[in-house]
Amino acid sequence: MLAFIGICVLLLIGHVLRTRIRLLQWLYLPACVIAGVVGLILVQVLSLWARAEGHLGFLATWEGWFWGSLAVVVEWATLQAATAQAEVSAWTAVWAKLPGFLINIVFACLFMGVTLPRVGSLVKRSGLQLAYGQIVAWGQYVVGVGLVIFVLAGPFGLNDMFGGVLPVGFEGGHGTASGLAEAFKTHGWEAGKDFALASATFGISSAIIVGMILVNIATRRGWTHLRQSPADVPADDSIGIIPVDRRPSAGKLTVKSDAIESFTLHLALVGVALLIGYGLQRGVALLDLLYEMPEELEGRKGLFSSIPMFPLCMVGGLVIQVWEQKYDRHKLIDLGLIRRIQNSALDFLVVAAIATMRLEVIAAGLVPLLILVAAGIAWNVFCVLVLARWLLPDAWFERSIAEMGQSMGVTATGLLLLRVVDPDYETPAADAFATKQLLHEPIMGGGLWTSLAIPLLALWGGLQVFLIAAGALAVWLVLLVVAKLGKTGAA
Repeated sequence: MLAFIGICVLLLIGHVLRTRIRLLQWLYLPACVIAGVVGLILVQVLSLWARAEGHLGFLATWEGWFWGSLAVVVEWATLQAATAQAEVSAWTAVWAKLPGFLINIVFACLFMGVTLPRVGSLVKRSGLQLAYGQIVAWGQYVVGVGLVIFVLAGPFGLNDMFGGVLPVGFEGGHGTASGLAEAFKTHGWEAGKDFALASATFGISSAIIVGMILVNIATRRGWTHLRQSPADVPADDSIGIIPVDRRPSAGKLTVKSDAIESFTLHLALVGVALLIGYGLQRGVALLDLLYEMPEELEGRKGLFSSIPMFPLCMVGGLVIQVWEQKYDRHKLIDLGLIRRIQNSALDFLVVAAIATMRLEVIAAGLVPLLILVAAGIAWNVFCVLVLARWLLPDAWFERSIAEMGQSMGVTATGLLLLRVVDPDYETPAADAFATKQLLHEPIMGGGLWTSLAIPLLALWGGLQVFLIAAGALAVWLVLLVVAKLGKTGAA
C-alpha cells in the first residue's frame, strides 16, 4: 500500500512542478517523467545520507557543547534517514516489479477500441509516412549497433547488446525498456535495463529540446505550412491544463452500473487480452524445441523463449478488437475508457521505472551511453533536415517533426511537436502519422522486431543484427523513393 501511495504522491509532485516551473513547461516534460526523476533523487539522497553515518562519527570526539550537540543532531538525523531509506527500499522493491507488468497493459490496449480499417486503406493513407517512419526506426539500429561493434566495443569493452540500448530507449521508450528487462537479465546483462531507461529519459528530453530548436528554424525559413512558433503556443498547453470550457469527455459508459461498472468491464477485457498474450508466449516458446542450441549458448533461453510478453499482449488486444468489430452488436468497447486505462498504466510505469534506475551502473558506462545518445540525436536531425526534405512530397517538415518526436520519445511527443507547427491539423501530416502507427507499432517501437532485437544481439551477435537493420533500411529507402517518384509522375 505504501509503495502505491509513494507513486501517487510523486505523480502529484510532478504535476505541481510542471505547472509551476517555466523550464519544465518549456521542455513539455510529462509529469510522470518529472515524478520519476524526483523519486530517483529522493532514493539516492536517502541512500547517501544513510551511508554517511560511519563517516560522521568523528564529530562525537570533538570537545565542547556545540560540537557534542551537533554530533547528537547528526546522529539522530542519520538514524531517521537510515529508517526512511529502509522504508523507501521496501517501496522500490515493489516499484521495480511494476514496469514489467504494466507494459503488458499498455500494449494490450493499443488496438482495443480502435476501428480497424482495411490494410489497403491504411497503406494508401499513410504509405509514405510508414516508409519514412521505418527508415528512421531501422536507422537507429544501424547507428546504435554499428557504432558499438565498429567503434566503441574495443575501447570500452562493451557487449553487442549495448548497441540495442539506443533504439530500445529512443524508438521504444521507458515501457519497452522495462519490458525487456527480463531479456537483458536472461542473456547475462542485467544492467541493460538501466542503460535503456537512461536512454529513454535522454531521448524524450532531447526530443522536445532539439525538436523546438528545429521548429524555430523551420518557421523562420518558411518550411512550415503555418508560420507559428513555440512562442505562439497557448499558456494552457505548456502547463498541461485544459481550459474548463474545452474539456473533452474521458469516455462513454457502455453498460449500466447495476449490471457491471463500465470501467470494470473494460479492465476485464484488458485482462482477457493479457491472458491471450500469456498463452501466446507459452506457445511461441515451444518453437525453441525445433532447433538445437549451440554448445556455447547452452543454459540460456532460446530465441523464442526470450520474446517478452508485451508484444503478444498487443496481439491479444487486436484479437479482441477484431472479435468486437465482427460479432459485438452492442459495441461495448469504448476507446476513451481504454485510453484512460492505457495512459494511467503508462504514467505509473514511467515513474516506477525512472525512480528505480541504478545510477552506479549507468555511471560505469556513461561515456559510451552519451556517445550513443548524441549519435541517435544526430541521426534523427539528419532525417528531418535531409531525408524528409528530399523524400517526402508535401508537408515534409510537419511529417518529419512528428516522426522525430515519436521516435525519440512517445507518440504524444510527436503529436505535441506537430501541434506547434500545425495546431488545427490542416496539413496531411496528422492523418498520415496517426494511421501509420497502426502498421508501424506492431513491428517497431515495442513491436515484434524490438522484442527480438536484444535476444538476437545476444544469440547471433551484433554484426548479423547490423546487417539485418541495414538491409531493412535500404529496402524501405528504395520503397520510399519509388513511391515518391510514382506520386510525382502521377501528379
